[in-house]
Amino acid sequence: MPEAKKYKAAVALFDRDEQYTPTEAVSIVKKTATKKFDESVDVAVRLGVDPRKADQTVRGTVALPAGSGKTLRIAVIAAGDAAAEARAAGADLVGADDLAQEIEKGNMDFDLMIATPDMMPLVGRLGRVLGPRGLMPNPKTGTVTTDVAKAVGEFKGGKVEYRTDRYGNVHVRIGKASFSEADLETNLRAVLDELQRAKPAAAKGRYMKKISISTTMGPGVKIDPNRLKPAAE
Repeated sequence: MPEAKKYKAAVALFDRDEQYTPTEAVSIVKKTATKKFDESVDVAVRLGVDPRKADQTVRGTVALPAGSGKTLRIAVIAAGDAAAEARAAGADLVGADDLAQEIEKGNMDFDLMIATPDMMPLVGRLGRVLGPRGLMPNPKTGTVTTDVAKAVGEFKGGKVEYRTDRYGNVHVRIGKASFSEADLETNLRAVLDELQRAKPAAAKGRYMKKISISTTMGPGVKIDPNRLKPAAE
């Protein structure tokens, strides 16, 4: 099959057992992007934490200097001046009870939800719908805020959320295959620096255990956790 041949050709470009520097890994990943569409580039990091313990959950946001390459549709639950500010900032859906009713019906044509603190009782009723989809607003990620205009602007500009899954893995999109190597590396380093900053005090032993990057349909390229500093440093 043509697709299988392309994948095998991509794998042949590098040693899958080798661990590379971020610069080397980004260069390889760019070469493995062979699809006709502009594939996303993602980083996966296995952290040495136990996410079952509240004091070892890693969650937050990181601003990607070169943007994410994705146009987010943002919904905002707010009223009054805050709702007007959200609309002016470019939010795609804005409302209170009316928007909540649409969401309860299953109409969720958005990628991210932001809410003002006073609206959280209303948002709480939507937990069973939003929770499973990872759309529940949270103060830790800046999606529960009084400054909705700033939040909308930041997320539209390339700010992304991250969180550990049940196995301690974090997956973050760092751009598109069409990005330059320099932009992908800049975004990659921003994510790794943020994860290091967010290291829980309760985490013991090796923190960043495994790191790899890949395109949507391409093979994973391993990054050596001990070789994260730029060559110039």
